[in-house]
Amino acid sequence: MTGRLAGKAAVVVGAGQQPGETIGNGRAITLTFAREGAEVLCVDRDPDRAEAVAAEIAAAGGTAFALAADVVDDAEAIVVAALARWGRIDILVNNVGIGAAGDGPSQVCTDEAFERVFAVNFTGARRMIRAALAPMRAAGAGAIVNISSLASIAGANMIAYEVSKAALNRLTTATAQGSASKGVRCNAVLPGLMDTPMGVATTAARDGREIEEQRAARNAMVPLKGGMGSGWDTANAALFLASDEARFITGVLLAVDGGMSVRIGG
Repeated sequence: MTGRLAGKAAVVVGAGQQPGETIGNGRAITLTFAREGAEVLCVDRDPDRAEAVAAEIAAAGGTAFALAADVVDDAEAIVVAALARWGRIDILVNNVGIGAAGDGPSQVCTDEAFERVFAVNFTGARRMIRAALAPMRAAGAGAIVNISSLASIAGANMIAYEVSKAALNRLTTATAQGSASKGVRCNAVLPGLMDTPMGVATTAARDGREIEEQRAARNAMVPLKGGMGSGWDTANAALFLASDEARFITGVLLAVDGGMSVRIGG
């Protein structure tokens, strides 16, 4: 532990681990923040997942609390719970993101898929930011980190997911501009192809591939030697943006993608 977040009170929404053999972004972020000295409110829709990551932090000597809540409906309650425990919120991480059956290119995406994905990926984050901004602005400080996606600026196969994350990018920059004078920073991490359960197992099922076949195909698409990133890469980027090391950085959309977003051509 180097204490980069020592004394900070952090809310991580989407903190639980989706079943799978690799670490997800939420669990990696939560463990990393606790390792660096933050007390963490681990929020997840699944109570068992929230409890599991909080227990893992406690076993390692950190401080964490679990809260089962749905970001779409419970944003105000999440903030109330955090304020009841700490009296403040120093850091908010919005890590919730889903895909849905029925998503696809513009010509086939269903209304039901679009509305569900947009509600979770964008509206949930918007409500969390709105609720957290009041205490942050009153305190004159705060760091918000949104976990977006490289799909927000590229792709053509999951229009609901892509548009929801593009909207999250604009929410990030608008929030940064609107609250800069109050000392509140807002940035986003745009992960590219990551070896997470959602990234590999979920897309393998979608594409009709075995997991190892999907992993190899995704690795081959990444320009940077070594292939896909991991949840730890997302976590390290979020750690930097949440820390005081980034005190002069706001409104940034940080691609963590092994060079995919700067590649032109094949």
